[in-house]
Amino acid sequence: MDNNIQSIKNRFGIIGNSPALNYALQVAAQVSNTDLTVLIVGESGVGKEAFSNVIHSLSARKHNPFIAVNCGAIPEGTIDSELFGHEKGSFTGAVDSRKGYFETVNGGTIFLDEIGEMPLGTQARLLRVLETGEFIRVGSSKVQKTDVRVIAATNRDLLDHTQQGKFREDLYYRLNTVPIRVPALRDRKEDIPILFRKFCVDFSERYKTPAIQLDEEARNILVNYPWRGNVRELKNMAEQISVLSPEKLINADQLRTFLKDAPEASRLPMLASPQAKSGGDFASERDILYKLFFDMKKDVTELKKMFFDILQNPAMAHNGNFQDNHVLHSFHPQSEVSATAVSVPQAISSPQPIILQQDNNKIDHHEEVEETLSIADKEKELIVKALKKHKGKRKDAALDLGISERTLYRKLKEYNINE
Repeated sequence: MDNNIQSIKNRFGIIGNSPALNYALQVAAQVSNTDLTVLIVGESGVGKEAFSNVIHSLSARKHNPFIAVNCGAIPEGTIDSELFGHEKGSFTGAVDSRKGYFETVNGGTIFLDEIGEMPLGTQARLLRVLETGEFIRVGSSKVQKTDVRVIAATNRDLLDHTQQGKFREDLYYRLNTVPIRVPALRDRKEDIPILFRKFCVDFSERYKTPAIQLDEEARNILVNYPWRGNVRELKNMAEQISVLSPEKLINADQLRTFLKDAPEASRLPMLASPQAKSGGDFASERDILYKLFFDMKKDVTELKKMFFDILQNPAMAHNGNFQDNHVLHSFHPQSEVSATAVSVPQAISSPQPIILQQDNNKIDHHEEVEETLSIADKEKELIVKALKKHKGKRKDAALDLGISERTLYRKLKEYNINE
């Protein structure tokens, strides 16, 4: 089996010797001679499409068509037409009938990449194809048969998607007949220097330039870098260094200039809760904070309204409504304060304190009620002052106020001011 795996690597240009990679290739080779549905799982950039090519090329369908479809790149409104075809006039823009991939690739293999992005309606159609080999074109009632092997791939947790209602559970178990897990690059660190060297040599041969090399310290930094973009990111980095570096032997400091955007968060501890993977904890904490702020604002608003009601009706301070108000008790959670003595100002035009005293007379709480900001009240007060200042002479008072005597007369009537 080792020789067989090495021949597969040589044939398809797969580089690496990590046990996880070898096991994934072994599973792909074993399942290739069957028609079982395969689900390839792995992060973005690990090379999932290469595994689909391995499975198809080693199968009995190798001389029949193979097509790779990115489900995340096709709009939701057209994916059914792309996969299953449509009839003329079935929707706006359908000027002709069209065959879908399941019809044109009959006898071959379809690779459905990013299967987790497929809409729920399309998932139901796909499930029917997998179970019965039947499909219906969009806008048609005629059932057609197809013989297509489906290989799916995803970088998401489909089981978690099924629990959230974003992916059909029956389709998940139908696709997951044979799972193949492609390891992330950080989980096969022994392959990183080999891959980097291969990419640098390929670049130098293509552009007829000397190949980049790393010293020992730079190689250690390269191996321990997180590589969230996996093999794709490593290849891009190798080509970037080959183009931009003036030196062909790269030391640690020079390499760091290319890796300086590495996120520091990768070195920090992570929450181990199950919900942390989907960001559920952060969302729930944010919702709790929003609710807390909203409740606090509501309590403060009710408390202000209660105080102003007391100002307008002092008798409320002596009945049970004030002492039993839940807002007062919830407003000061650390100590139970009962308002037994309330000093209520007789006029609200001047700021006066409201005093809440505890039974043991040890705590006094002072809250100042702001002076009224009513424009009408202020205007009336200024008119009265101006008339007093000028001893009832309207002309002088109007001149002092900056208004006409006619306007002053109208204001006297409006505010019912007796001179």
